[in-house]
Amino acid sequence: MALTQRLEFRQSQSLVMTPQLMQAIKLLQLSNLDLTTFVEEELERNPLLERANDEPPAGEAPAEAGQYSDNDDFGGGSSDEPGGGPGEAFEPGQEEWMSKDLGTRAEIEQTLDTGLDNVFSEEPAEAAARNAQDAAPTTYTEWGGGASGDEDYNLEAFVAAEMTLGDHLAEQLSVAFTAPAQRMIGQYLIDLVDEAGYLPPDLGQAAERLGASQKDVEDVLTVLQKFDPPGVCARNLSECLAIQLRELDRYDPAMQALVEHLDLLAKRDIVSLRKICGVDDEDIADMIGEIRRLNPKPGMKFGSARLQTMVPDVYVRPGPDGGWHVELNSDTLPRVLVNQTYYSQLSKKIGKDGDKSYFTDALQNATWLVRALDQRARTILKVATEIVRQQDGFFTHGVAHLRPLNLKAVADAIQMHESTVSRVTANKYMATNRGTFELKYFFTASIASADGGEAHSAEAVRHHIKQLIDSEEPAAILSDDTIVERLRASGIDIARRTVAKYREAMRIPSSVQRRRDKQSALGNVLSTALSDRSRNTEPA
Repeated sequence: MALTQRLEFRQSQSLVMTPQLMQAIKLLQLSNLDLTTFVEEELERNPLLERANDEPPAGEAPAEAGQYSDNDDFGGGSSDEPGGGPGEAFEPGQEEWMSKDLGTRAEIEQTLDTGLDNVFSEEPAEAAARNAQDAAPTTYTEWGGGASGDEDYNLEAFVAAEMTLGDHLAEQLSVAFTAPAQRMIGQYLIDLVDEAGYLPPDLGQAAERLGASQKDVEDVLTVLQKFDPPGVCARNLSECLAIQLRELDRYDPAMQALVEHLDLLAKRDIVSLRKICGVDDEDIADMIGEIRRLNPKPGMKFGSARLQTMVPDVYVRPGPDGGWHVELNSDTLPRVLVNQTYYSQLSKKIGKDGDKSYFTDALQNATWLVRALDQRARTILKVATEIVRQQDGFFTHGVAHLRPLNLKAVADAIQMHESTVSRVTANKYMATNRGTFELKYFFTASIASADGGEAHSAEAVRHHIKQLIDSEEPAAILSDDTIVERLRASGIDIARRTVAKYREAMRIPSSVQRRRDKQSALGNVLSTALSDRSRNTEPA
């Protein structure tokens, strides 16, 4: 077979991910906060981009300096007089004073009725410096606080920084230890403390990394556990509670036994706890009350992460015709424009090819960004409208009527790809008459019907399970098998393991623990009622 060289022409089509397309895909999945940050960065980077509300309204001239003068307070001059500015109206004879000959020194002293040395006793620079030094500051800027007239002036820059748990512990560390080795071990352990105030259970690696013995680390840890807040630097919940009880001088043998068996307390196994602690019912109740008054997360009051308010991207309101009106939240949509006027002025003055290329690219990027933002808003509105149409029963009757829905159903209805719908529903929220939900909340798996009818939504089934458990009586606690039977009677074909999975996902305890909890709560109510009754029947 001979090898030859030849030229061929071939025509084919392929999808190329241009930078503009990649940018549009990226914008589609950003939340409103991330989108605002991205647009702010583009506004700083691209000189041809500007906010839509930067320009003054049509027919309104920008404010001039003389517009805020005190003309009305004095009732003087009009700005229509020759000379123009309002400040010039108060000095009509300024040119006359400047052109007038003041005469010789003797004539001036005779006119002023005093010597010139008394009038100009100091040099102008010296007098100005002395007056500036003696004068009291009149503005916040002169006091050294910052430029209050600057556009970048921000009062939040002067707010005291919030004290973090690490800073609070580091301040106590510098007082508790004087040896450099102990301070180094202590600082290393403080860096391992999480926001709740706990250390990792195993500190063996700390000793290895620091090149110290395990005893030295334990000695430093013993001192750290005496720091404020009480309970900090513990390695587990039992140790945290024990530290706080020692601080209160309440860590006796009975309380120690209770702290070491917190698993029984979580199960409400009061009978076993009473036997282990060797106390009666009244004492065990008081001990449990003391445990409840302790702080299981002592570090949370120091520099905890601030929660940001969730802002919905879409509003759904009842329409006048009985339907639903879907609209975008305009506050979450950045408004940017391309400054074509600025570009046309620059294109006439730019002579270098490099500058022309830079501004041409800037114009293209700005145009693409505006189009991508508009396309993003339209796509979100289209997907949200289809979700509302598919889940009309939820908005009308509640979560029990939530239908099974997947991405493919919405994508086929609006003629888009599933990946596009997935990006649109990520980090987006919808405010409805039943609360605010993430768009992904409306996409749930389907559970077959027992009678072969329409499938049920997994979220609706979870809601049904929660309703059954909330309405159960203390004497008739529903087991998972009983819940399965009742759901099948309602037309929902579900397995027992699925019920257990949904129950655990909703953090609902098992039937055994629910029985203990409700019987314990019922016993507390009865004992309180009996004590109140006996108190009321005592003779006066």
